[in-house]
Amino acid sequence: MDRLFANGTVNAAQSGQGSNKGSNKGSGQGADQGSGKAPTLFLFHSLLSDRASFDAITPRLSRSFRLIVPELPGFGASRAVSGGLAAVADRMAEAVKEAAGGSDAIVLGNGYGGFVALQMAIRHPAIAARLILADCGAVFSQAGREAFRNMAAASKARGLAAITDVAMRRLFAPEFQAQHPDLMRDRREAFLKTDPEVFQAACTALAELDLRGELARVKMPVLVLVGEHDEATPPPMSRELAALLPNARLKILAGCAHVPQLQSPEAFLDAIGDFVPASHGPF
Repeated sequence: MDRLFANGTVNAAQSGQGSNKGSNKGSGQGADQGSGKAPTLFLFHSLLSDRASFDAITPRLSRSFRLIVPELPGFGASRAVSGGLAAVADRMAEAVKEAAGGSDAIVLGNGYGGFVALQMAIRHPAIAARLILADCGAVFSQAGREAFRNMAAASKARGLAAITDVAMRRLFAPEFQAQHPDLMRDRREAFLKTDPEVFQAACTALAELDLRGELARVKMPVLVLVGEHDEATPPPMSRELAALLPNARLKILAGCAHVPQLQSPEAFLDAIGDFVPASHGPF
């Protein structure tokens, strides 16, 4: 069931424990107002993908959590916001606060969604009880910054189709792409639906990002995950992030790239299983 949050600006799929307690789609009314029976788990998608990148894990997670899977600002039915990553984070903080309704919030972000979640936690320290940051970091290398600038420039000059192969390589290793042609066709189609201006603005924001000096503000427990073969946000970025956060642990997912929840859902669920407090036993 889709609902709108943050004054109707953020569209999100809602499922799992307590998901049927609201009756008006888009109103934001009647949410699970802190029943205490199920934590609310939010899943923030990556820049090169969409919320469907979590489809392989949502059925299991919805057994134990009230699950909210939003479309980030400018994606799908969620309204774009100007003002860079900070404005995106503020918009999502508004949505998280409303959707959680007083219950404990856990936020899991993958890729760009991880950067949004991290910026949100810096700017709104009480927004979540726990964070899971999958395949992100605090700052990109010079080569990483140039990659974003190049993608933005190429997409502006020739359209998203011109960088689709590059985008897919940043998400999945070539061997995985060759073994899963149907999935790759779906992921390519999803990428091509991205708003080019939103994509270019996000690339610019990530190319300029440096959150290292602000990480001390993030006091809640954080699980930092990264795929062993991630080319978009390589493992050294996650190692640095985990080392600079006050209360973080790091897990490297063997054989995975930038979207481990799609590539190896069982390994991904195992990795987060002892970190998130499921309300109804193991998921």
